[in-house]
Amino acid sequence: MSIKEIIAKRVAQELQDGDVVNLGIGLPTMVSDYVSEEITIYLQSENGILGMGPVPAGDSYDRNIVNAGGKPVTVEPGACYFDSAASFAIIRGGHVDMTVLGALQVDQEGSLASHIIPGKMVPGMGGAMDLVTGSKKVIIAMTHTAKENAPKILEKITLPATAVGKVDKIITELAVIEVTNAGLLLKEIAADTTVAEVQDLTAAKLLIAEDLKIGF
Repeated sequence: MSIKEIIAKRVAQELQDGDVVNLGIGLPTMVSDYVSEEITIYLQSENGILGMGPVPAGDSYDRNIVNAGGKPVTVEPGACYFDSAASFAIIRGGHVDMTVLGALQVDQEGSLASHIIPGKMVPGMGGAMDLVTGSKKVIIAMTHTAKENAPKILEKITLPATAVGKVDKIITELAVIEVTNAGLLLKEIAADTTVAEVQDLTAAKLLIAEDLKIGF
């Protein structure tokens, strides 16, 4: 299993029956592959879909049905379509239970940077600012470090903020970290790592949960 698959599978465990969920482009879209068959969730896309289904297999798909990243998707029975104004009214109105996004940086205060790197061309913010502000729960799904093990979890983000103090949980291939008023609480670590290694690759001090879980 790849690193991205490990992260996506663990994020899927956070989903609850009946949740309206928005999955960001890239790694977060993989979460839908690991949703438990025992629950029903409703995937929302900010370009105007509620009730997205799995990514289509092969070439047998409707090219007019795409997610916010422009990728082909299917829809579940009962799915509905609406314009962007209605879609963002859903988001801004607090009707999305969970948003899963990637990030360039996250800090101990729950702030994230995900939409711009000064001097470089990047896709842009998309609906991220609205989603992290309007959703009831925000989970960051990302690799624990950038190139050459550069930390992505910091005391304070250094890139322009996408949102301030909105992240609830960070899930990487190494750890599950909850953002609390006291700081970053390490709740779980992967079976093939240690607390010391996770701390070494994190540029913010980690608080260790008394009931720390090992292995996911």
